[in-house]
Amino acid sequence: MQETDPHFEALLVYLKESRGFDFTGYKRSSLMRRVNRRMTQVDAAEYQDYLDFLQVHPDEFTALFNTILINVTAFFRDLDAWEYLQSDVLEPMVASKPADSMIRVWSAGCASGEEAYTLAMALAELLGVEQFKDRVKIYATDVDEEQLNEARQATYGEREMQGLSPELVERYFEQNGGRYTFRKDLRRSVIFGRNDLVQDAPISRIDLLTCRNTLMYFNAETQAKILGRFHFALADTGVLFLGKAEMLLSHSSLFTPIDLKRRVFRRVPRLYAPPGVVFADPPLNGATAVTGLDELRNEVFAASPLAQLALTPDGLVALSNRQLEKMFGVSARDIGRPFRDLDLSYRPVELRRYIEQAQLERRTLRVTDVEFHRGSEVTHLVVQISPLSGSDGSLLGVNLIFHDVTASRRLQDDLEHANQQLEAAYEELQSTNEELETTNEELQSTVEELETTNEELQSTNEELETMNEELQSTNDELQSINDQLRVSTSRLDEANAFLETVLTSLQAGVAVVDPDLRIRMWNRHAEDLWGLRSGELIGQHFLNLDIGLPIDQIRPLLRGALGADGESGEVLLEAVNRRGRPITVRVACTPLRGRDGGTIGGDGAIIVMETA
Repeated sequence: MQETDPHFEALLVYLKESRGFDFTGYKRSSLMRRVNRRMTQVDAAEYQDYLDFLQVHPDEFTALFNTILINVTAFFRDLDAWEYLQSDVLEPMVASKPADSMIRVWSAGCASGEEAYTLAMALAELLGVEQFKDRVKIYATDVDEEQLNEARQATYGEREMQGLSPELVERYFEQNGGRYTFRKDLRRSVIFGRNDLVQDAPISRIDLLTCRNTLMYFNAETQAKILGRFHFALADTGVLFLGKAEMLLSHSSLFTPIDLKRRVFRRVPRLYAPPGVVFADPPLNGATAVTGLDELRNEVFAASPLAQLALTPDGLVALSNRQLEKMFGVSARDIGRPFRDLDLSYRPVELRRYIEQAQLERRTLRVTDVEFHRGSEVTHLVVQISPLSGSDGSLLGVNLIFHDVTASRRLQDDLEHANQQLEAAYEELQSTNEELETTNEELQSTVEELETTNEELQSTNEELETMNEELQSTNDELQSINDQLRVSTSRLDEANAFLETVLTSLQAGVAVVDPDLRIRMWNRHAEDLWGLRSGELIGQHFLNLDIGLPIDQIRPLLRGALGADGESGEVLLEAVNRRGRPITVRVACTPLRGRDGGTIGGDGAIIVMETA
């Protein structure tokens, strides 16, 4: 037995108490390997650390259960086994049942539902759709609620449908985009529910029970418990269909193989031995009379290698042999004593009630698994109790035979242990294979995602190259525009310099205002006249100037120059220059005019201030 880690066992107890998942019956090697894989992903070094992590992060339970319950399934998985089941098991089963009887099927460990819907398709092919809907009930169970919810949707993608022929897809599925949904009218015959094979009661009166590649996750003790429940669940002629990892070599008392290669087994009914009656044959007619028969019979009985004891109908010891004396100490001295007074009547097993039952029912009974302890030695016995009847049917007595099966029991235990080791090794290999299949699927999915990402990156790269070309073209255009602006700026600078020279050459102060009367130009003579520099005034409102000129009297001239007609005008005003001396100033306002001489007073006005 594998030595268990108490911290790991504490983790399993926590999972059972907090979420109702009982993994204590699972094989520790596989279970610990999968839990350790999940612990590595969340950086938990010890089982105590991972238990603390689960308590703080409830969402981690889903990821852990998905890691433990691999849930690898497919439609018609292992096609050869399904074809055999359909032709050699389901067809005879359907043919042997009355036309109106129900067919009950249990898919244990159904995962995402593919196996349950495979059973539905197989039975619908045999019965026809209408008969299927009237007669078939398929109970699909699993311990994983998330998988059950997926199975109830009955919707699958292209990858899941690859194992189905186009004819079956067309008959049993409805396509919607890239998804396929199982027919709703047939879906009603498939009932999904949560069932823990270790803890919950089994479904009864089942004709076919499928449990494929699920038992291999449990240890031998839990497997035996589950198989006992399966035996109870099945009808007398019920069939058990397992996965290729499960052989049941050590459970021949419950199930017998129909086809061991395809893992199809039939339930072994509980058989009862027929009544055993001993008849004394009369001597043949004409045969020579044999003398000394009584002594011969007594010697044969006494020399029998099996311990035997004969009782009268009223329970008195009639005969005992040497092997019985050797084994239990009952000898010829006890003949005539009531059997109930002997230790043998109740030790090693209570025999009196079996004797009464054999006399009453007139049939042979067998008491198995009897352990007889003699010092440190243990002997395994099977006791056969047979009623003895005369030629007229009257009860002559009861014969007890004690079979020593110690050697065969040891051989059977050794064989069962070897079979269990073989099953464990095979199941471990199958579990590893399942994990490799899962890893391969995950790697395939990762490769597809990487290919998709690569295509997206390629597309993005092409878009970036296109954008780069467009930006280069735009940059060239902007460079051309920049060159043009540079030329225009140069020309504008030249024009401004020329205009500045012209305005400076004038012997009058000149101010240019925009339509909002904000100063756009203020020449040097205006600076000399009023004492304000151009840099201080550009952008200021002309009417807000604090100079020695009466600005309010210029307002009508500005209104006329900026009006729609663009009228020019002038006026003589008394003013005070920058030195504080009184002067007379002639002020003329003229609208800005274009080359064609048209008035564009809406663009501003020129104010000329000249001393008179």
